[in-house]
Formats: sequence, C-alpha cells, structure tokens
Amino acid sequence: MGVIGDLLAALFGGGRNVVRETVGIFAENAEAAAERSAGVQRQAMREFAAEFVSGRRGAFDRFVDGLNRLPRPALALGTLGLFVAAMVDPIWFAARMQGIALVPEPLWWLLGVIVSFYFGARHQAKTQELQREIAATFARTPVAMANLAALERLSAEWPDAAGSEGDGVLAPETSRPDPNPALEDWRALRRQEGLEIPGR
Repeated sequence: MGVIGDLLAALFGGGRNVVRETVGIFAENAEAAAERSAGVQRQAMREFAAEFVSGRRGAFDRFVDGLNRLPRPALALGTLGLFVAAMVDPIWFAARMQGIALVPEPLWWLLGVIVSFYFGARHQAKTQELQREIAATFARTPVAMANLAALERLSAEWPDAAGSEGDGVLAPETSRPDPNPALEDWRALRRQEGLEIPGR
C-alpha cells in the first residue's frame, strides 16, 4: 500500500493533478476557454456601450450622421428638380444634358456601383424587417387556426344559425307568392281586355 499511496500522492497530492495538467498542454480546457470568451465579449460590449450608448457625441459625429442622411433626399429632389428645369428653361436643360452625354461610360459604371452599395444596405435592412414581419405573421397562424376551429365548433352546436343546409326545404315556401289583391285585379282587367299577361 505504501508504494501505491506514494504514487497517488505524487500524481494528485498537494492540490495538484498531474494528469489534468499534462492533458492541458495538448488539449484546451473547455471551461477556461468559455470563461476567456465571455470575458472578451463583456469587454467588447463595454466598448460598444461607451461609444454608442453614452450619448456624448461630438460635433463631428453629428455632422457625419447628417451627411449620411443627405444622399437619398438629394437624389430624389434633384431628379424632380430636373423635370422642373426642363419645363422652366428648356435651353438651359438641354445644355446640361449635352454635358451629361459627354460623361464616359466607366464613370457611369462607377456611379452605379456606389449608388447600388449605398442603397443596397437600406434594401437589406428593409428585407430583414419584412422577414421579421412575415415570421411574426406565421407565429400568429396557430392562433388564427384555433379561432377557426372554435368557430366551426360553434357552427356544429347551432347548425341553423348560419348554415344553408335547410334551403331545399324552404324553396317551395319561398316560391309561393303572397296574396296581392291589387295585382289580381290588374290581371283580371288585362284578361277582360284580351291582353296577354306575361308569365301566365
């Protein structure tokens, strides 16, 4: 027992675990890795909070935000302005269009790429918002199905409430006209005059 006890004391004694320490050289400890990852994520969130949530934004940040909001309204209003300019001063407008006709094709391609990237980000955000709305609609589908099932149960409990199953029985009753003395007098008068009565 003494040899085994000495061997176990050498391996695990003094608060150590030689096997775990040796394996830790070759394989990462998952618990320690998770702790490190959580620490990195906490620090990143603190940095984001300090930058975006603090509310202390400088004049330059506000200026750049304002510039980011300009292109869409500028393009829309500028296009409408071209229509107005064409009606107000056609010669001035034609001169400007001749200048645009001289722009080389690669520059048009570059402008298209810039505008596509700029508006593509907005399109991506709107698409994701639409997908969230569709997912919310699908999430409400079970509630709508439960409501329909409840309405069908109510219809089964009161079959004559809104059903049309008894219409065949009601048909002869509805086709028999109510007595109308004025109409009968008119028909009799027409027969005396020898005129044909439609439907009789």
